Amino acid sequence: MCTYNGRVKDSAELANIFNLHAGSYIKEHRLAKEQYKAINAIRNCRTAALGGNVQRCVCCAAELISYNSCRNRHCPKCQALARARWLAARQAELLPVEYFHVVFTIPHELNCLAGYNQTIIYNILFKAAWITINTLGKDKKRLGGSMGMMAALHTWGQVLLQHIHLHCIIPGGALTDNKWISCKPGFLFPVKVISKIFSGTFVKLLRQAYQNNQLKLQGSVAHLQRPEQFTDLLNLLMNKQWCVYSKKPFNGAKGAVDYLAKYVYKTAISNSRILSCDNDSVAFTWRDYSDHNKIKTMTLDPHEFIRRFLAHVLPDGFMRIRCFGFLANSCKKKKIQQILSILQYTSPISPVAKESTDELMLRLTGININLCQKCKIGKLQTIQTIPNFKQLQYGKYQDTS
Repeated sequence: MCTYNGRVKDSAELANIFNLHAGSYIKEHRLAKEQYKAINAIRNCRTAALGGNVQRCVCCAAELISYNSCRNRHCPKCQALARARWLAARQAELLPVEYFHVVFTIPHELNCLAGYNQTIIYNILFKAAWITINTLGKDKKRLGGSMGMMAALHTWGQVLLQHIHLHCIIPGGALTDNKWISCKPGFLFPVKVISKIFSGTFVKLLRQAYQNNQLKLQGSVAHLQRPEQFTDLLNLLMNKQWCVYSKKPFNGAKGAVDYLAKYVYKTAISNSRILSCDNDSVAFTWRDYSDHNKIKTMTLDPHEFIRRFLAHVLPDGFMRIRCFGFLANSCKKKKIQQILSILQYTSPISPVAKESTDELMLRLTGININLCQKCKIGKLQTIQTIPNFKQLQYGKYQDTS
């Protein structure tokens, strides 16, 4: 049992909540295969179930047992190193221009439909956002060139309810064949214009998906099988003011990428926010943006907490980080060099060589994970590999002592 204020906070983690309540939740609910995988991965992360190794100091003979990480993208324990690698790679690609932070949010009336059609709705969101930015960029009355955009999908709010939106970082300018056209200082495009094009494009793509029978219309959205009901939904969406946020990020280009990095490998909730879990409830902190950013506590039934968390587990293979235009993976190396050449600028950041985990940990934390933390002198040497459960099943075991 995990507790707080008289209970043990150190063990109040997502894994503990699943250990206590996932079994009963699974018996009562039908889960997608990726949700099963996420639960099992998080429960087993850094435990003997995934195997590990035993290390011994060559000086003082102290031994250390460490277990493997699950590397599931929904696990709050496994994102720090991936985020650091991503950030280093993006910083090496920065342009000497203004960058803008744009957030595209879809109305909550689409939440239920998205719950049954994650891949389609999220793909439409990415596509509609890029069409919007690219259309405005190519407008000869504005910039008249090709834009670039990095986008990261988020599907949750502070209390784990659905809040589907894209965080986008956009360089402030457009590329033609041999010219870079900068936007006005501190201004990308009018937010109202962005919102109008975005909503119209999204609704158009959603209508096409419906007409092509691509949407799953069952359960709470089964009524949308009737064309008149779906038309009513589209009309409702078109009559709403869609929320688009656009602002120049702080600290220039580096600040833009640093900001996006916070969202790129973020999970729906971090272990640090979970205050307690027991047989009856889960308590966690949340930030109330509507009340002067006050930190508050929410207590939920364990099954409701699990339901909310699992709603944000993405389909297997779904890319939640995407790049477009001259930042697309297929051409960004060439295009970035072209822009730097046009601007007569030499990047002070060298391309990042692939760091080992040991090197990355040393740079990020200053801790040498190969150094014995007991004597602070000797190096740790692996003397035994601990098999995971699958290896045990097939008799694979390695002892290097």
